[in-house]
Amino acid sequence: MTDTVAEMNQVMAEADCLVDEQQVQAAIRNLADDITARLKDSNPLVFCVMNGGLILTGQLLTRLTFPVQAEYLHATRYRQETTGGILEWKLQPEADMNGRTVLIVDDILDEGTTLCAIADYCLAHGAAEVLTAVLVDKQHDRKARSGLKADFTGLEVEDRFLFGYGMDYKGYWRNAPGIYAVKGL
Repeated sequence: MTDTVAEMNQVMAEADCLVDEQQVQAAIRNLADDITARLKDSNPLVFCVMNGGLILTGQLLTRLTFPVQAEYLHATRYRQETTGGILEWKLQPEADMNGRTVLIVDDILDEGTTLCAIADYCLAHGAAEVLTAVLVDKQHDRKARSGLKADFTGLEVEDRFLFGYGMDYKGYWRNAPGIYAVKGL
């Protein structure tokens, strides 16, 4: 076993499960219901923020009971690190947003810098309205903008270093079946 695999297995073994898989699934169902109620008649363009939003978006889309156009984009600040840096576009959205309602789906609203930059980009490229949906809103007072909240939030979780359901620890454990906090971080 490599050192990396051993380290990642140890991280999981020591982690605290903050939200189990059944609670996450209930939160995703609630998100889908809220999004459907708000957007069912609006012909929205849904952007999955890679890589973190992949799991949530995949599970959310199958629960939306109206037609959506689903696309993806990739902007990051972490690059397998545990603290954020400068926003880096790996893939800018190319879909025509002009006059459309855009829904940005991501795993977590931590400080919100990435989500705000993506929303600003969409508005600058003609979106009539930009909404955000996140699985987790991390509770702290370090948000990029005062009072920043997603339009649709699945769960509010304490301010710890989280992984699972799209969130990663050093690029690993996005696939963890719940939301976990790294011991000591």
